[in-house]
Amino acid sequence: MTQTSYADLADRVVLITGGASGIGAAFVRAFAAQGARVAFLDIDEAAGTALVAEVAAASGTAPLFVPCDLLDIDALRAAMTQVHRTLGDAAVLVNNAANDQRQVLAEVTPAEFDWTIGVNLKHVFFAAQAVVPQMRARGGGSIINMSSIAWMRGAPALPVYAAAKAAIVGFTNSLARSVGPDRIRVNAIAPGMVITERQRRLWYPNEQTIAELRTRQAVPDAVTPEDIASMALFLASDESQRITSQCFRVDGGLA
Repeated sequence: MTQTSYADLADRVVLITGGASGIGAAFVRAFAAQGARVAFLDIDEAAGTALVAEVAAASGTAPLFVPCDLLDIDALRAAMTQVHRTLGDAAVLVNNAANDQRQVLAEVTPAEFDWTIGVNLKHVFFAAQAVVPQMRARGGGSIINMSSIAWMRGAPALPVYAAAKAAIVGFTNSLARSVGPDRIRVNAIAPGMVITERQRRLWYPNEQTIAELRTRQAVPDAVTPEDIASMALFLASDESQRITSQCFRVDGGLA
């Protein structure tokens, strides 16, 4: 895929949560290729360390990786403070970290509910809360929250996940109105069926099933992590400086 070049992203500080693998790793690679100063948080230290080496070899500059359990809000705040002290004010925050663990409605316990909300929504709120002062200090910025088409389509095996991803759109709209006067834009991306290594291993091991699901897309080609990253680059750049409070589906027109 040919990647559009956004000159304004060069040297800007970009912070990505859940950046060690899957769509998050595609974000790290894409922003690093634009010359941004990239930092990412993730609980998977092995994958994060490997990605740093890969990106450094490809771009000549190593992203900053801070291991962090995003369920621990104090740890999240400390990690974001470390990024700020090392790289400066963030221009872009990509709230990517999530977990689409399948659940049966009748079997969800209060503890499982809290965990699912924590890993899919709570850290999104507090990461945004922490980064807004930095963006105000630099005169603006872009916050990109990851939603999902799961809540739009009513995915039956994802009751709490879908609730969290719908809530992200509500939070996006509210935050956009709150920080818009500071020239901070807030948008969401709702990916469709993106078959990452994890998705293939856990939920879609059968190629025939994947092919059948793609027949429900208006565009039959696979939606890739790079497709999602391309949308994020646009929303992070000055090319989208009048776009806020939106949720963009990148799903090939999945019905």
